[in-house]
Amino acid sequence: MKAVVIYKNEKQPRCADFQEPKVQADDQLLVSVKAVAVTQYEKARATGAHYSSDISATEATVVGGDGVFVLDDGTRVYATSVSGSMAEKAIIDKKRMVKIPDNVDDVTAAALPNAVIGAAMGLRFKADIQKGDVVLINGATGFTGRVAVQLAKYYGAKTVIVTGRSAQSLQDLLSLGADKIISLLQTEEELSEQLKAIHSETPFNVIVDYLWGRSAEIILDSLKGKGAFTTKTKYVSVGSLAGDSIQLSAMILRSVDLQLSGSGLGSWSKPQVHLLMTEILPEMFAMAAEGKLKVETVAIGIESIEQHWDTAIPDGKRLVVVI
Repeated sequence: MKAVVIYKNEKQPRCADFQEPKVQADDQLLVSVKAVAVTQYEKARATGAHYSSDISATEATVVGGDGVFVLDDGTRVYATSVSGSMAEKAIIDKKRMVKIPDNVDDVTAAALPNAVIGAAMGLRFKADIQKGDVVLINGATGFTGRVAVQLAKYYGAKTVIVTGRSAQSLQDLLSLGADKIISLLQTEEELSEQLKAIHSETPFNVIVDYLWGRSAEIILDSLKGKGAFTTKTKYVSVGSLAGDSIQLSAMILRSVDLQLSGSGLGSWSKPQVHLLMTEILPEMFAMAAEGKLKVETVAIGIESIEQHWDTAIPDGKRLVVVI
């Protein structure tokens, strides 16, 4: 079968002929693959850079952990794969699949889940978002950030404030539900002053961060109190595109009612993951089917993966491999 494979000691996967996987347990199914999203998470796992990956002892690995698949009876499902999903055939877990509505196309269905996971799990389970909350999304111009803006509004946020580097993408976010935009291209002093002014007027209840790095330091510093009572702020780290480490002053932690947590593999409970598969993803697919959750994609064939693997997809779109 054709598959996207990364070989030991190679930094980039390629399309190659690979042995078809075999079912190893009663809770597994062999299925045909329709579409798989190329995400930052999948790229990091493929090269061993993600904390959840371990490819050091494997000579060749099929890329991809989820996707859109077709069962023997023709039913389309989103599911997680136990064999690598970016191939003509894959093994999926029967317990972790969601039926896809007929009017959601394969490419959209493949692109949406990773972003929903990156947005909904943090908003619901880490931030415990409430109706009327003021939400700041740091690094909102990417694909997941755009979904987070829409979900924050859907979950009842009164005000959604977004940061990003692209002026056009920030403007686009206003049409998706953002109320205020903050450019990360301004000087650090200007950014700090703007954040402090907004936080003083409408204190942040929830901060969802896809960047970390220096921008996180500036945001956290803008929360610093002066000894008076402060509004509780729940800061959730989801990504670290701008750097994995930060310097954090102890004075910030002591002067603010701050809850600092992360949202990612290993941080969620089994009941929360169960809700993801049984409630959250079906709800998000239904929203997409009704046009209430909007995403943009770029589709390529499996043979083109080498050409596009490291291509930067602009304007918050998601690259999807169609099998």
